[in-house]
This record gives sequence, C-alpha cells and structure tokens, in this order.
Amino acid sequence: MTIRFYEELNAFLPPEKRKQSFETDIPQGCTAKALIEDLGVPHTEVDLILVNGESVDFAHRLVPGDMISVYPKFESWDIGPLSRVRPAPLREVLFALDVHLGRLARLLRMFGFDSFYRNFMDDEELVRLARVEKRVILTRDRGLLKRRSVTHGYLVRSLVPRDQVSEVVRRFDLSALVSLGIRCVQCNVILERVAREVVVTRLPPAVARYYSDFSTCPQCRRIFWRGSHWRSMVELATSLREPSP
Repeated sequence: MTIRFYEELNAFLPPEKRKQSFETDIPQGCTAKALIEDLGVPHTEVDLILVNGESVDFAHRLVPGDMISVYPKFESWDIGPLSRVRPAPLREVLFALDVHLGRLARLLRMFGFDSFYRNFMDDEELVRLARVEKRVILTRDRGLLKRRSVTHGYLVRSLVPRDQVSEVVRRFDLSALVSLGIRCVQCNVILERVAREVVVTRLPPAVARYYSDFSTCPQCRRIFWRGSHWRSMVELATSLREPSP
C-alpha cells in the first residue's frame, strides 16, 4: 500500500520518507492507528486520515492496495464534512506534564495555565490522571502518546524551556489566555492578594522596603512579588500574545 504524511507529521519520519508517498507493507487486519504509529507518528498528532479519498477512523482495517493520506491539526482549512479522528477539543485546556518537563511546567504556571506535574509520577499514573481530569499530556516521549488510553496529548519538540512554552501556547492557540503571575509555580493553585502589613515580617528587608504589591499561595504560603525577574517574564508573555510569524 501507499501512504503519505503531511506538514509537521513529516518530522517523525526518516528523511527518505518525508514529504512524499512511499510504499509500506502491512500485516493482515492492520488498523490505521497501528500502521501510523508503527511508522513513528503518535496518534495524538493526527487529525484526519483519508483512505482511497474517504475519511476513516483509527480503527479502520487496511487492505493491500490502499492509498492513505495522514494529516495533522488543520489551522485554516475547513474539514467539517470529513471525519476527524481526534476527540473533540477539551472545553478548558489543562495540562499534565511528564517527569522530564518540570521547567516547562513552572513556566506554564507562571503564565496562568493549570499544569499538573510531579517529578516522581510514572507513565501509568500520569495517563490515568489525565483521563480523569481531562488534561492534555505534554511529553517528549512519543511512546507515551502511542498508548491507546491517551486521547489528548502533544509531543514537545524543543529542548529549551522558554521555547517550549511558546511552542505549547501557539500549538493550542492560548495566546489570548496568557495571564502572568496568577498561579503558584510550585503548587499550581491560584494566588491570593495579601496586604503588605500581613506579610511584612516574612519579607527580606529590601523587599519590604521597595515593594508594596504581594500575593500568597493558599497552599504552600509562599509570598510572591514583582521582583527583578518580572520584566523578562513580561517580555516573554508579550511575545506569546503576538501572532505567529
């Protein structure tokens, strides 16, 4: 049979198979999902599959001679009359990050996004939590996204945390929702405003002298203020709100 992957899905393929149709063998009764993932593409990256020009789902059984086209998420082309293979988008985007993305989790929280992270959680627990709480799994492990039980997930491409947060915000079209400094970067809960006189005895002397606007985490009781790092975070937040080049 013949198969072709389009747009960013080519990044999962070896160079000789990118941006072109190629022949591949299939075992008897192979499903579209099994073939796509055997070729290295996680099913969470796929939005549309055409077999001989007809849209099919992941469970579709392939036969020799089929011509298959596999597409990622569409940004502008209306494919409403066709059958998307991914579940409907989550009404609220919540994230669950694997143990290797702790710095990304802190940045996402800093920009206001609910991001579950534990540095000791195994993959089974992460997948279970994501299903129960309806969270999108973020990972750099494509094998994790191939699990049948994973319905919403994204393979983070970049290795640099600041680039990763930009990548995620743009991938899920969240730029309008960036809200800097509303969530505890440690506990992931919404911060509460607190009067200076309530926390002044817990502040470093220089902070107590020069700052007057404070928030606290209701869980860990950590105190937050707009310190020397704030300007760089504002600059990054502004870049996240700008349209993609």
